[in-house]
Amino acid sequence: MDPLEALVAQIQGLSSTSSDVNRLHSILKQADDSLRSESTRLFPLLTQLDPSIHSLGFLYILEASMIGPVTKTQAETAVPTVASFIGACSKEQIRLAPDKFLSVCKRLKDQVILLEAPIRGVAPLFTALRKLQVSSEHLTPLHSEFLLLCLLSKCYKTGLSVLDDDVFEVDHPRDLFLYCYYGGMICIGHKRFQKALDLLHNVVTAPMPTINAIAVEAYKKYILVSLIRNGQFSISLPKYSSSAAQRNLKNFCLPYVELANSYSTGKVAELEAYVKTNAEKFESDNNLGLVKQVVSSMYKRNIQRLTQTYLTLSLQDIASTVQLNSPKEAEMHVLQMIQDGEIYATINQKDGMVRFLEDPEQYKTCEMIEHIDSSIQRIMALSRKLTAMDEQISCDQLYLSKAGRERQRYDFDDFDVPQKFNI
Repeated sequence: MDPLEALVAQIQGLSSTSSDVNRLHSILKQADDSLRSESTRLFPLLTQLDPSIHSLGFLYILEASMIGPVTKTQAETAVPTVASFIGACSKEQIRLAPDKFLSVCKRLKDQVILLEAPIRGVAPLFTALRKLQVSSEHLTPLHSEFLLLCLLSKCYKTGLSVLDDDVFEVDHPRDLFLYCYYGGMICIGHKRFQKALDLLHNVVTAPMPTINAIAVEAYKKYILVSLIRNGQFSISLPKYSSSAAQRNLKNFCLPYVELANSYSTGKVAELEAYVKTNAEKFESDNNLGLVKQVVSSMYKRNIQRLTQTYLTLSLQDIASTVQLNSPKEAEMHVLQMIQDGEIYATINQKDGMVRFLEDPEQYKTCEMIEHIDSSIQRIMALSRKLTAMDEQISCDQLYLSKAGRERQRYDFDDFDVPQKFNI
C-alpha cells in the first residue's frame, strides 16, 4: 500500500476522540519530513478528508503541499481550499499544531497579495485568529497579518473589530509592534486619530534594546498624528520609554521633528513652504497624504484660537486671519469643524457673520450618564486586571532573579534609618 494512502487511512481512523487525535499527532510529526518530500502529490489527497472532522491531518497535508514558490494559477486553486479549511476546521485540533496553522495562514496572506486581491484573505484570517486565540486578551501572530490585509484592501472598519480588544498576552514582541503600527494606520484611515495616537504611542514607548524599523516608521506617524489631533508635539518621550528610543528615535526622523517645529509657529505659509521643500522625502515614506492633513489641521487650530478671543467674526476676517484664499473657503472650514464637533458656532448667510457659541453639552443627559458610568466600570475592571498582573509578576521567579541581580546590594529606602538620634 502506498505510504501516503496509508497515512490518509490513519487520519480517517484516528480523528474521532481526543486520545485518538493525540496518537495521530505523534504519527503525523514522525511523517512530516516524508510529507514534505512528496509535496507535489499531496493536494489531491485533501479531497479524501473532511476538514471539520480530520482537521489535524488535513492541516499537516495542506501545510506540506504549500511549501516552495507558487504561480498565480496555483494560488488561484489553493486560496479557496485554504479559506474553506479555515472556516470548517476544529479549533481544538488545530491548536495542537499552532505553528503549522500559522504557516498555512501566512501563506494564504502571501498568495492573496500575489493575486492582487488582499480582500479575499480578510474574512479567513479573521476566523483563523479567533480560532487560534485562547481568549480575546491574547495577541496572536495572525493579528498583524489580518490588519495588513485590511490595510491593503482598505477594509478599515473590519480591522477596527480587533483593535477594540484589550490585549494582555503577547507571544512575541514583534507581533505587538506590528499590531500597534498597522492598527494605528487603520485608525488614521478611519479618522480615529486619538486611537491611532494611543497605538503608535505603544510602539515608540515599548521596551526595545535597540531601535527597530517599525518603531522609526511609527514615530514619524506619531509626530504627524499628534499635530493633527492635539495641535502640538513634544519631542520628550515618557520616562518609561526605552533608553534606545529616547536617545535615537528623533535622529532618524529629523524632517518630521522640523515639521513639528514649523507647525508650532502657527504660520501657514512657512509650514507649506517647508512641506513643499521636503515633499519628496515625505512621499518616499508614504506619509505625504498625512502631512497634507497636518497642514489642513493648522487652519483648524487657527480658527479654534479665534473662538477664544471673539464672540462674532465675519468670514472675510476669518479668511484673512488664518490665511485662507476666500470667505467661501473659510465658510467650508467652519462648517466642517461644526459638523465634526470641533467648534460650536452658527453662520448668518445674509451678512456672512460667524457667531461662536459655548459647548451645549450639560453632562446631565441619560446618554451622557450611561457613557460616564461605562467608562468608570471599564477603568475599574482595568485596575483589577493590572493589580492581578502585578501580583503575578511579583511572584515570578525569572523576574525576581533578574531584579535581584540588577538591584543594589543594600537599598536604604527599605530600612527605617533615623537621620539623627534624639537624646
